Amino acid sequence: MHLYTLVYVQFVAELLDVTNTKDPAVGRYGSIIQGLFLLGWALGGGFFGRIGDRLGRSRTLCLTILTYAVFTGLSATAQTWWQLGLFRFLSALGIGGEWAVGASLLSETWPRHWRPWIAAVLQTGVNVGILLAVLAHLLLAPLVAEQPRWLFLVGILPALLVLWIRRAVPETAEWTAARACADRTAQTPRVRDLFRGEVRYTTWLVIAVCALGLTGHWAFMFWNQIQFKNLPDVIALSDRQKADWGRAILNLVIVSSILGNFVAAALARRFGYRRVIAAMSLGYFLAMLGCYAVEWPHARLYYLLALPGFFQGLFALYTMYLPPLFPTLLRTTGAGFCYNIGRVVSAVGVVFFGLFGHVGDYRLTLLLAGCLFLPAAFVALRLPELRDRPELLAEPTD
Repeated sequence: MHLYTLVYVQFVAELLDVTNTKDPAVGRYGSIIQGLFLLGWALGGGFFGRIGDRLGRSRTLCLTILTYAVFTGLSATAQTWWQLGLFRFLSALGIGGEWAVGASLLSETWPRHWRPWIAAVLQTGVNVGILLAVLAHLLLAPLVAEQPRWLFLVGILPALLVLWIRRAVPETAEWTAARACADRTAQTPRVRDLFRGEVRYTTWLVIAVCALGLTGHWAFMFWNQIQFKNLPDVIALSDRQKADWGRAILNLVIVSSILGNFVAAALARRFGYRRVIAAMSLGYFLAMLGCYAVEWPHARLYYLLALPGFFQGLFALYTMYLPPLFPTLLRTTGAGFCYNIGRVVSAVGVVFFGLFGHVGDYRLTLLLAGCLFLPAAFVALRLPELRDRPELLAEPTD
């Protein structure tokens, strides 16, 4: 997922056949490729989410992992920017689907009182994966410095998980029972049912929260390193030193987000998901404001970047909060569609906010993106609280 952000400047410059990595075309096409990735993530959530509701959680999970592993590996073969964009789009289909299916599978198999902690562990697994990507970048540094494309071959490794999943992860009892009931009555929910009846209001609220939050988040994750590397006291450093700073920043942000995952889980157990999602969104806004309202020296900005990282614990809560908001046979579809449709907006947002950057200065871009967390916090307070809806809190059956 984050392999691209580690090498995209050099890789895109190579594909465009330009020697100056500060060439505006590098940022422009790099953001378009990232936008295609986020668009694929969104569509994958809906596409594989629907398959997960019809085919089952475990089998669909295997399909999603194979999809993103194969096309991440194929990214190493790209010869033009649009080929890289296509492979990133296709790999993202699998990533978006994996989140939707995995979140539903976990919410249907773990007891209610454990769910916030499992959400934190799952999100931490994502963070650990990013740290492993950074480690791979470090270990392969001599090779990647010459050919950044080879880093994408690391993305093939998750395909090995499929063998274990097929043997060790059965279909959930809740899905199996709901599927059998639907087969008997010939009444399988359809995607348009997300926008009908009582669930319609919830669907629109979840889409709004996810679209606003994910746009702000991905703008930060995509542009923060570029902004840092173009600070007056950093720009004169060698490419090797800049790469070292890039890895250090990503490490700091990810380690901070791991702490945020568990703090958010603890708060959700005490105050409920809705209030904590709103509070973490507000915190993300304040963190972005603190980082980019003024131009800090690079040594100080580095430590401030831990704050946006910490408030990324917000997204750990989505894993266990969103799926139970929807009926069982719409659960993967609903969670995947709503969470990942936000990535359609974020895909456009990353490209759009990039237009506000000039000559490597993306402070305005990052400030504007951070402002999106304010309406996200307001909308989050309108979401249903699971503790107020007992019908959504049924314990999984064996």
